[in-house]
Amino acid sequence: MYPTVGQQWALARAFGCARVVFNDALATRERARRDELPYVTDAELSKALTAVKKTPERAWLGEVSSVVLQQALADLNTAYRNFFASVTGKRKGPRLGPPRFRSRRDHRQTIRFTKNAQFRITAAGKLRLPKIGDVPVRWSRDLPSDPSSVTIIKDAAGRYFASFVVETTDDPLPECESEIGIDLGLTTFAVLSNGKTITSPRFFRQAERRLRKAQQNLSRKEKGSKNRAKARMQVARAHARVRDARLDFAHKQAATLIRENQAVYVEDLCVSGLARTRLAKSVHDAGWGIFTRMLEDKAARYGRTFVKVDRWFPSSRTCSTCGRVDGPKPLSVREWICPCGAVHDRDLNAARNILAAGRAERLNACGAQVRPERVPAQRGEAGTPESVTRRW
Repeated sequence: MYPTVGQQWALARAFGCARVVFNDALATRERARRDELPYVTDAELSKALTAVKKTPERAWLGEVSSVVLQQALADLNTAYRNFFASVTGKRKGPRLGPPRFRSRRDHRQTIRFTKNAQFRITAAGKLRLPKIGDVPVRWSRDLPSDPSSVTIIKDAAGRYFASFVVETTDDPLPECESEIGIDLGLTTFAVLSNGKTITSPRFFRQAERRLRKAQQNLSRKEKGSKNRAKARMQVARAHARVRDARLDFAHKQAATLIRENQAVYVEDLCVSGLARTRLAKSVHDAGWGIFTRMLEDKAARYGRTFVKVDRWFPSSRTCSTCGRVDGPKPLSVREWICPCGAVHDRDLNAARNILAAGRAERLNACGAQVRPERVPAQRGEAGTPESVTRRW
């Protein structure tokens, strides 16, 4: 989105009002918890918002769309539900903390409009928002259906985006016989089991010199000055370029692999653990987590199979020819010879082992009983005589 100066002021006003409503509602619930009072319901918060808009201290809340304020309360309710679900164990993943107050110094601001706000797309391709106006938009694609809501986002680099919620149907891709195993790395981004490799672009390493100069320029500016704000924007834009390039690369590579293969198998790497080692900068620059999440999402969308192989599977130490598990090998060893005579490239061998392990796990997950329970033998069935069994 490319709002005019007046529209930027109107959006800033909407961001600020949504933040104030969110913080007031959070303070109300925190005050009730501290005073050991009953939990403040959503209806009570909405009623209190309607009353506070009529007071002189909060009369300026009426300058923005009421839908924006109600959606701020909805965001708080969602945060509380996720927190309670995480505490009780109903929500999977890392433990979530309680909602926190929003700061006016946050460089990322969002508001949301639903259909009740009566936003619409004009014939000229602009986005008409209530109490903001017709905002020029550069569309990345046509909307497949009428949107049910739109979220306006201002990122740290000062850019504005519109994110729509639409209803769409994704037809599955035609089936193919190809399956692939992927071994992720740092020197080479990915080695495929068919012998192909994907070169690591190293977006952060390439932009590191430019980022360092921008950060040095920021550190020399006086805090609170306008020049410091300009320098901070330059740093944010440099980081945004790196992030956008990495996301674009991950999208294209994941789409290609899902389109060309019926099943994709990847090792379940502990990215958060590797990011605490001396290779942290390279691990973050590679973007393994983003890449695997995109593979999983696109596979579910287009009817493909995506399987994560156990991270403790010795893919680099197992011979893909005879299956012998060799001893541990440092990262400096790129090739090794198995006693069976096979000469292995470390990454290619790992990719082939990941493919074999993923296929086995996929077949086992189809419902077949891999290890059937023991069943007592029928009387009269040929077997060990009972007298021999008793002696033992």
